[in-house]
Amino acid sequence: MATIPITKRGAEKLKAELHQLKTVERPSIIQAIAEARAQGDLSENAEYESAKDRQGFIEGRIMEVEGKLSAAQIIDPSSLDAGGRVVFGTTVELEDEDSGAAVTYQIVGEDEADIKLGLINISSPIARALIGKEEGDTAVVQAPGGERRYEIVAVKYI
Repeated sequence: MATIPITKRGAEKLKAELHQLKTVERPSIIQAIAEARAQGDLSENAEYESAKDRQGFIEGRIMEVEGKLSAAQIIDPSSLDAGGRVVFGTTVELEDEDSGAAVTYQIVGEDEADIKLGLINISSPIARALIGKEEGDTAVVQAPGGERRYEIVAVKYI
């Protein structure tokens, strides 16, 4: 199985979700199923069907998170030394060459990506354009609205 890169913060988030699913969600759904069973006829019991559906979702998510964690290659950006190059986990300050707007992104794994928080997926067009570049380089991104050019202002390993 191929490894999946994930930051230390992302791995901790997945571990917390797994703990929540196993210690809170799973026991509560087991209790809900038991209560629905106690009501009698299961063939016309909507609460029972709903609880069973929820149980299937929870068990599926537990398996998915466990699989991701077992295949994870945890990378701590603060321990990286890539010689000033942009790699997975780095935080990059960019300046749009057309508008002059400054943006800061951290390149993270698929499960961690959230553009509103400045976390971009390693496989996104902008991340692919940045990988391997250094401070002062220009990254050309093929965006849906056309070509965009960004100057790399700073590369940080935080």
